[in-house]
Amino acid sequence: MTDLLGDPIEPERRRGRGAGSNPANRYERLCTSRTDDGWERPSDAEVRTRVDIDSSRTILARNTSPDVPFDRSVNPYRGCEHGCVYCFARPTHAHLGFSPGLDFETRLLAKPNAAALLAEALRKPGYTAAPIAIGTNTDPYQPVEKDWRIMRQVLEVLWEHRHPVTITTKGSLLTRDIDLMRKMARENIVRVTVSLTTLDNRLSRAMEPRCAAPARRLAMVKELTRNGIPTGIGLAPIVPGLTDHEIEHLLRAGAEAGADFATFIMLRLPLEVAPLFEDWLAREFPERAAKIMNRVREMHGGKSYDSQWFKRLRGEGVHARLIARRFELARKKFGLDCERTQLRTDLFRLPPRKGDQLTLGL
Repeated sequence: MTDLLGDPIEPERRRGRGAGSNPANRYERLCTSRTDDGWERPSDAEVRTRVDIDSSRTILARNTSPDVPFDRSVNPYRGCEHGCVYCFARPTHAHLGFSPGLDFETRLLAKPNAAALLAEALRKPGYTAAPIAIGTNTDPYQPVEKDWRIMRQVLEVLWEHRHPVTITTKGSLLTRDIDLMRKMARENIVRVTVSLTTLDNRLSRAMEPRCAAPARRLAMVKELTRNGIPTGIGLAPIVPGLTDHEIEHLLRAGAEAGADFATFIMLRLPLEVAPLFEDWLAREFPERAAKIMNRVREMHGGKSYDSQWFKRLRGEGVHARLIARRFELARKKFGLDCERTQLRTDLFRLPPRKGDQLTLGL
């Protein structure tokens, strides 16, 4: 296992991280390696999280993908400290010149001007409201949000504009913002999906080392629904041969916590994620690694990943159909097959700003 320069990363240095290596990203033309010449002692310091400022001048990301239920999203951060080894967003870090490995979970970029950029985007002439998805790429409630509070500011802007939003997270920090979400829920402009992968604490710590524990996420579902906030669970991802046996247990637990609906996606291993995940499997489950990867490839036409629309999220083949069928039967059994209510868009407004001309109440 090597870092960006080819140096070994000892387990003590990457304690509490998902990736076991930090390979050069796919855009690097040259790879270098540090050699010990006897003069300098290699660092044994623990790899720590570093947060830099993202100077992006836009905040709304648009997409036209026909297999996702939203056309716009906001990402308060780039990279994610949760460290989920399976995260399909890891390759996006290569665009920044970083590694999709350890860099993705330790070299973060924050967007402190996200709320201001969003407020300006919503005021652009011709803007039409539709639900904004947050948490589809990196988690808005990852640990650094406690200090940066960017997601909180974004929610405040959305509330002021009465703009609909959907939130997907594994972070228990979300409960900090229940006061805002409660008001938004009364107007039917917010919906939350809490991601669940397993009920096994040991497996969860290994796969997603800095996420809230499974029981804490279920408690979060209970707290959200008790406050009248529409909340569902997302089995994301289902890992064939590793977590698929838990489908029914996860859905039962979600229903008992008060969830209104349930969704799922299959494990996705694009680009650099595949070797990172295989390396993790070899370390954590050496006796099952080959079987798990064979099942993954079977669902993607013999490859680790197939990026075709409508296949990338669910896979194909006998086992993919079996998992989908089990999910649908269990979802119906536990009452999680209700249609998600459409969020309102007709309440969208532009709040007055300092210097605006007041309207006459005629």
